[in-house]
Amino acid sequence: MMTVSLCVVAYNEELFLPGLLNDLTKQTYPHELTEIVLIDSSSTDKTKRIMEDFSRKETSFYRVAVLDNPQKIQAAGWNVAIAHASGDVMIRIDAHTHIPADFTAKNMALQESGEYVTGGIRPCLIDRPTPWKEMLLEVENSLFGSSINRKGAKGKRGYVKTLFHAAYRKEVFDRVGPFNTKLLRTEDNEMHYRIRKAGYRILCDSDIVSYQYARGDLKKMIRQKFGNGYWIGITLGICPGCISVFHLVPFAFLIGIVFSTVAALLSFWYLSAALWIAYAAFVLSGTVCTVLKKKANRWTFLMPAIFLLLHLSYGVGTLAGLVRAPFYKRK
Repeated sequence: MMTVSLCVVAYNEELFLPGLLNDLTKQTYPHELTEIVLIDSSSTDKTKRIMEDFSRKETSFYRVAVLDNPQKIQAAGWNVAIAHASGDVMIRIDAHTHIPADFTAKNMALQESGEYVTGGIRPCLIDRPTPWKEMLLEVENSLFGSSINRKGAKGKRGYVKTLFHAAYRKEVFDRVGPFNTKLLRTEDNEMHYRIRKAGYRILCDSDIVSYQYARGDLKKMIRQKFGNGYWIGITLGICPGCISVFHLVPFAFLIGIVFSTVAALLSFWYLSAALWIAYAAFVLSGTVCTVLKKKANRWTFLMPAIFLLLHLSYGVGTLAGLVRAPFYKRK
C-alpha cells in the first residue's frame, strides 16, 4: 500500500483547526501509512500551539510534522508541504474544512488504481446554525450561487480541469514544479493547468466529499466574492488557460447590465428586459429549490437579492483584476 501525507496550511484558525485535527485522527486509512504535515503561516492566535500540542499527543501516525510558512500566503505554504512531505501521495486540505472518515481511503483507492490526481466535491456547511446563516448557506451551496465544481451527482466520476482538496502523487510536483507564489487565490487553478499541460488527468469522484465552512456574515461573503473575482481577473491576464468559462459568468452578467442599460437609454429597452427576466428566472429557481428541499426559513425571500449582490461583487472584482492584470504581469 502507498503512504500518504495529509497537509494542512493554516493562518489564525484556532476555532476550526481542532475539529479538523479530530477529523484526521478518525481517518480509516491505516495510520501507520499516514503522515500529518501541519504548516503555520505566522498566525497571531493559538493556531501553532494547537498544532504542536497535536504533534506531541498524537502517536498513531508514522510522523506528525509542524512547519512554518514565513511568507504567509497559501501558495508558499503548499510549497513548504511539497518540500517536506514524505508520502507517496500528498493530499491538500484547507484548514477551514471538515473531512469525513473515509476521505483519505477513497482518494487512496483511486491512487492505487493508477490515477495521479484525484478528489471529489466540496459542498459548504456552517457552524452554530441560525436561520440567517442557513439562508446564506443555501445561497452558497446553490449551483447558481457558487462553483459548479462543488456539486455532483452521487456516483458520478469523470475527468475535470480543477479540484478542491486534491490528492497528488508526489512525482507530479517533481515534474511540474511548485505552486506560483505570485497568485494569492487562484494558485490551484494555475497548478492544475500546468498539471494538465504535462499530460496528467484530474479525476473527480463525487463519492469523495469534503466540506468547507461557509461564511455566515454577508459582508464577509461579499468581500470574499470580490476577492475571488479579482484574482480571476489577474489570472486571466497572466494565464487564460487556467480559467474556466464558469469563472467569467458574473463578469459577463456585469457587462450585460452595462450594455443593456445603454441600449435601453437608446430605446432598445427589450435587451435590458430580456436580461433581467432571464436573471430573475434563474435566481427564483434557486430560491424555489430551497423551498422544495424544505430548507426555507423566514430569510429565504431575500435569496434573490443576495444572489445579485454576490454576482455583482464577483463581476466587479473580475473587472478590477482585469484592469490590474497588465501592470501585475509586468511587475
